[in-house]
This record gives sequence, structure tokens and C-alpha cells, in this order.
Amino acid sequence: MKLTFVAFSLLLATNALAHCPNPVACEMRGVDSSISSVSEKVDADTLNKVKAMRAQAQQLFDEGRDQEALKMLKEARKILRESSGS
Repeated sequence: MKLTFVAFSLLLATNALAHCPNPVACEMRGVDSSISSVSEKVDADTLNKVKAMRAQAQQLFDEGRDQEALKMLKEARKILRESSGS
């Protein structure tokens, strides 16, 4: 029974992430969440670089350049992952 519940929960979570209505906004939330969760594990220079990338991605998004914004946000998350050891 527990296994069925876990499998069902994972299925729902996967579907929720796969059907994000605005990938850029979802990625921004992901970067914001990553910043807050690893801020003590990452040096200040890296954190400032990622925050600047996040701000630039917001500007690109506001200009309608969604693909560029998404690419930048994914790069920012990659930097955070690599810097935090996660």
C-alpha cells in the first residue's frame, strides 16, 4: 500500500513539473529556491554571479526573449549545483 502511494505521489509530482505553463517563470522560482537553499554553502562571488544572472534573465524575459532567459537560468542553476557540491 505504501509503495502504491509513493509511486502515485511521484507520478503526480512528475506531471506537475512537466506541465509548467511558463517554463521561464518556473525556472526562475527554481533558481530562487536554489539560491536560498545553498547560500551558506556557496562563496559570495558565485552567489553574486548567480543573482546577477537571475536578474539578467528577468530582463530578457520581460523583453520577450524567453529562450535566452531560460538558457541563462539553467546555466545559473548548473553553477549553483557545481559550487554547492549537490
